[in-house]
Amino acid sequence: MSKVVNINKNKEKRVAGKCDFVLLFTTLMLVFFGIIMVFSSSYHAALIKTGNILFFVKKQMMWAIIGFVVMIATMNFDYRRYKKLALPMYAGSIILLIAVLIVGKNINNATRWIRIGGVGIQPSEVAKIALILMLALIISSMKDHMKTFKSYLFALTFIGVPILLIFFENVSTAILVAVIGITIIFAGINSFSDFIRFTVPVGLIGILILGGAFLTNPKFKGRLGRLDIWLNPWSDPTGGGLQTINSLYAIGSGGTFGYGLGQSKQKLGFLPEAYNDIIFSVICEELGLIGGIAVLILFLILIWRGIFIAINLEDTFGSLVAVGIITMIATQVIINISVVTNTIPVTGMPLPFISYGGTSLVITMFSIGVLLNISRYVKKRN
Repeated sequence: MSKVVNINKNKEKRVAGKCDFVLLFTTLMLVFFGIIMVFSSSYHAALIKTGNILFFVKKQMMWAIIGFVVMIATMNFDYRRYKKLALPMYAGSIILLIAVLIVGKNINNATRWIRIGGVGIQPSEVAKIALILMLALIISSMKDHMKTFKSYLFALTFIGVPILLIFFENVSTAILVAVIGITIIFAGINSFSDFIRFTVPVGLIGILILGGAFLTNPKFKGRLGRLDIWLNPWSDPTGGGLQTINSLYAIGSGGTFGYGLGQSKQKLGFLPEAYNDIIFSVICEELGLIGGIAVLILFLILIWRGIFIAINLEDTFGSLVAVGIITMIATQVIINISVVTNTIPVTGMPLPFISYGGTSLVITMFSIGVLLNISRYVKKRN
């Protein structure tokens, strides 16, 4: 049975109510906390690199302000208008992904950024929200609710294109895109049996194709080495295992209550770029187990509100967009925490709202703005 309900013509004219205050407040708390932790984890590196301890936090604050303005704007923009914007946004994101392969800027042996008007942009971040809107539009427009393999494959094509363009330079983001897409399809498909029947063969073929392409890629040996480091980071303590070892030291030494805000020792040159993807280890070192759990609770609240909105909206398109956005955030949190705790091999994945980075922060806040607007049309509240 379909997991979402189509809106009828009368309900299409419903007047928007108040947005989900819990979702809004939780988001602002995470952003504010992120700014504090970016400063705490970056001031030493900023002093050494630029001579200005505020260098990184000033940039993060600028992006947070831009993100806030974007969030407020999208919060008051009727989400149903994205039905007309979904295709142009998706096409634009594909163009950006192609552009990054041609003229992208290589940073830390990865080509993931391009510069537009002097501003660095990571196209894969744009592609995530564009895919969510496009896939929600496609599935909500299908009269047969993907009962046929043909309609399922049509929807899957829109997931495959960005995955192929992202895969060789950013495997973790390609996996994230796949998870987002498959989750949206699962939420919108007619039945669980159809989902399994269609997904298993396509998934196996996809794994064989991407796996074969990955094995023939020159970067394969370097990425395969990450598995060895993951299993035994102390085999290369000054090289590939440096980040993992110092991340674990930071988490372990923080104990229950931590050393105190700003008192991390691992960020003093031991933990590379502590303000980026590995920032959760600094949180645990400075604020301890209590601080780490508090952050996770905030994310759980945000995810809970997103699920509530998706379930209680009487509109297939809006429900699927909500599912996609909350899946995007939840998966990023899971991957980031798993890397920091060495549960999975090291890979680049920012902690939403908290890790340093402009594109990620603005796009995530844009997505929350869309979700907040959707929440204004929820049929019931609690």
